[in-house]
Amino acid sequence: MADPDGFREEMARTLAHDPYGHGSTSVAGERDRREATVGGAIVLYYVSGTVLTVTVVRMVALG
Repeated sequence: MADPDGFREEMARTLAHDPYGHGSTSVAGERDRREATVGGAIVLYYVSGTVLTVTVVRMVALG
């Protein structure tokens, strides 16, 4: 990824504040397993509301 700091800032600005928003979609019918495009990357992540954590499990940079 060409701009890792920019990506982190974009994650903090978007998914960190609203992990179920930002155009994300559920994966395999699981509400807490999500996919979204953030900062030029496709991000697959899990949301854990009990500990307020978003865990990225796969990221594919576009371009």
